[in-house]
Amino acid sequence: MNLDNLRIISWAGLLILIWLSIQSWQQMFQPQAPAALPATTALSADPGAVPTAAASNGVPALPGAAAPVAQPATPAAQSAAAPARLISVHTGVLDVEIDLNGGDLSAARLPTYPVHKDQPDVPLQLLNSQPDAFFVIQSGLRAADQQPEPNHLTEYTAAGTEFVLADGADELVVPLQWQSPIPGLSIEKVFRFHRNSFRIDLEYTVHNQGSVPYRAAKYVQLQRHYVPPERSMFDVESYSYYGPVIYDGSKYEKLDVEDLAGKPATQSVENGWLAAIQHHFLAAAVPLAAEPWTYEARFAEGRFLISAIGPLQTVAPGASASFKTQLFVGPKMQEQLAAIAPGLDLTVDYGAFALLAQPLFWIIQKIHGFVGNWGLAIIICTLLIKLVFYKLSETSGRSMARMRQMQPRMKALQERYKDDKQALSTAMMDLYKKEKINPAAGCLPMLVQIPFFMAFYWVLLESVEMRQAPFMLWITDLSSRDPYFVLPLLMGVAMWFQQKLNPPPPDPVQAKMMQAMPILMTGMFAFFPAGLVLYWLTNSVLSIAQQWRINKVLGAN
Repeated sequence: MNLDNLRIISWAGLLILIWLSIQSWQQMFQPQAPAALPATTALSADPGAVPTAAASNGVPALPGAAAPVAQPATPAAQSAAAPARLISVHTGVLDVEIDLNGGDLSAARLPTYPVHKDQPDVPLQLLNSQPDAFFVIQSGLRAADQQPEPNHLTEYTAAGTEFVLADGADELVVPLQWQSPIPGLSIEKVFRFHRNSFRIDLEYTVHNQGSVPYRAAKYVQLQRHYVPPERSMFDVESYSYYGPVIYDGSKYEKLDVEDLAGKPATQSVENGWLAAIQHHFLAAAVPLAAEPWTYEARFAEGRFLISAIGPLQTVAPGASASFKTQLFVGPKMQEQLAAIAPGLDLTVDYGAFALLAQPLFWIIQKIHGFVGNWGLAIIICTLLIKLVFYKLSETSGRSMARMRQMQPRMKALQERYKDDKQALSTAMMDLYKKEKINPAAGCLPMLVQIPFFMAFYWVLLESVEMRQAPFMLWITDLSSRDPYFVLPLLMGVAMWFQQKLNPPPPDPVQAKMMQAMPILMTGMFAFFPAGLVLYWLTNSVLSIAQQWRINKVLGAN
C-alpha cells in the first residue's frame, strides 16, 4: 500500500461525514415530494382490481359492491353543509370537539403541547374543521339491503354539550344516539377517552328488536387539507414527512398524495391501520385485527382522504352486536403507539438509521428517567458510547501520537525525496512499518461515529419527547438550533484543539484543508438541532481529553 492510498483511507471518514452533513443540509433547502407509491405495492391503482370503497356522496360503498369513485368533499361543499352542532370533551391531554352532524371528530387540541414554547397557553391543534386547515375523522355504519344507516352524514343527539374526565376516573364515555326509523332498531355511537392517553375507542352498539335482520359494515376515514410543505433551513418541521400513510400488517408506506388525484388506490388489508402524519403528531385509525378491511386512498380539490371499511355483520332479530375501532389523535409517543397496534410506532420515522436510532432513543429515554434533563441524558449517552469504543479510540490515539513523534523524521524524508514522490511513498511506508504505525488507524473512530451522528440527528428530529425540551440557560429547545450559535462556536473551538493534538497531514494542501475544517463544520452545525451539536461537542471534548492523556503518557516514555 503506497502513501497516496493511505491518505485516501485517512480522509475517507472525514469526507463521508461531510457528505452526510451536506445531505442533511440539502433536506433543508430542497423541496421533497412525499415518497412515491412503489409500482410493486399491494395497493392497486386500478379501482376495478378490488371492490371500491367510495360512493358518489363520499360515504364508502359496502364490501363487494361496485360504486362510482368519489372525491373528498370540497371546501365549497363543506361550507354548504349544515351548521356545526358541537359538544366538547376534556380529558386533560385532549380537548376534543364532536360535531353531532355526522358524529365526527372535528377538532382536537393538545393542551400539554403548545405551538410555541414561549406561548404555553396556545395549544397545538391537530384536528380542525376550518377549510384552510381541514382535518377531521369521520366514521359510520353502512347498511345493506337499502336499510337506513348512521353514517357520517346523519344527525346524532347527546345528553349534554360538555363532557369532562372526572377526578379519579380513568375513563370518560361520550355516548351519541341515532334515531332509527326502523321499529325496534336502536344504535348508539360511543367514544371512550382514557386518562393520560391519546387513544380513543370508538364503538357502535346495535340492538335489533325488530323482525328482520340488520346487516351493516363499520367504516372510518381521515380527510385532510393538503399543501405541499415548503422546506426551510430555519424550520425542522418543514422537512419531516407530512401526509397519509398505511400499514398492511407487514409493510409501512408513505403515500404520494398528488399521484392519488383521479387515481385512487385500494387494497384488502388485515391487521393494519391508516394514518395522517406530520412532524411529531398524527391521527390514526386502527380497525380490528384479523378482519378483512378494504382500504382506499384518494386526493382531489386540495384534500386527501384515506378510508377503511370492514366486513358486513348481521344482527339477527332479538340480538345485539358491537362494531369497534380504535383511534389515536396526538403526539408520536412511541410506547403508546406500540401498545395500540403493531407497527404504529413506525410513524416515528428514523429513516435508514432506525436500527440504531431506536435503541439509542431507548437508552437516552432511560437515562432521562434518572436525570430528568434531556441535555444531560445526551451528554451521558455520549459518554457511554465513548466508553464502549474506548479501546478502539485508544488504539487510534496511540497511533496518532506515534505519528506526531515521527514528524521530524517524516519532514526529513520529505526534504530528501521532495522531487521523487514514489521514493517518498516507499520511504514513508518503510518508516511506518519499522515503527509499527498504522496511519489509517486515525480514521477508524470517525467512521464509527458517523452512524451514531446520523442516528442522533434523526432521534432529535423525530422524537416528540425531544420537542421543546430544555437543557439549561439559553438552550430551551434541544430539537431546534441554538438561537445564539454558542454551541456551534464551542464545537468549532473544540475541533480546532482536537486538530492541534494530532499530527498534520504531510501534504500542505491537505493540511490547509484540515485547518479550514473547524470553520466549515461550525457553519454546517449552526443550523442543526442544539441537541445534535451538544452530542458532537461532548464527543469532541472527550476525544481531546483522551488524546491529551495518550500524548502525555507516550511523551513521558
